[in-house]
Amino acid sequence: MKNAVLYIHGKGGSAAESAHYVPLFPDCDMVGLTYAGETPWDVGTQIRAAVEELLEGHDGVTLVANSIGAFFSLHAGIDELLQQAFFISPIVDMERLITDLMRQAGVSDAELETRSTIPTEGGEVLSWAYLRYVRQHPIRWNTPTEILYGGRDALTPYASVAAFAERRGAGLTVMEDGEHWFHTQAQMRFLDNWIRERRI
Repeated sequence: MKNAVLYIHGKGGSAAESAHYVPLFPDCDMVGLTYAGETPWDVGTQIRAAVEELLEGHDGVTLVANSIGAFFSLHAGIDELLQQAFFISPIVDMERLITDLMRQAGVSDAELETRSTIPTEGGEVLSWAYLRYVRQHPIRWNTPTEILYGGRDALTPYASVAAFAERRGAGLTVMEDGEHWFHTQAQMRFLDNWIRERRI
């Protein structure tokens, strides 16, 4: 049997993005997951089910996950089921991201708990249930993992990614001219070479 590669897209992305990675894993079956929902408990369950289904017909599964797709994957309970994971611009400290948004919006823990959800001027919706979940479910992750980070990432601080990589023993590669969204020709060429050089 062949191995499989499961691609998890980020916010605003789609499973169709998985087509880009087919030439990088020519000996594997590539699958992009179309997931529903916006919470780690909803999407994580779907990712877990997809991995389990792929394992029924393949020797092993490699994960490629982008941005919040990586965050959802970290909460899917799949780390012991994977051969390897590639995280592109992963969100690894959601609590900090949420509390930064709260601080910018002038929202306290007590106010968010009382109101349950609060929309922000930037279009994001702060959720007490989401923040409480993140705080009550610390990340557990033991998969051999490689991380690609853009030096101009405006969403995730380098310190958060570096701390995660150190704690988990993950490889960390920085493209100084990279952004949170890898999309230019130069950025995608860098990404492609990164995967080719680090595949197990």
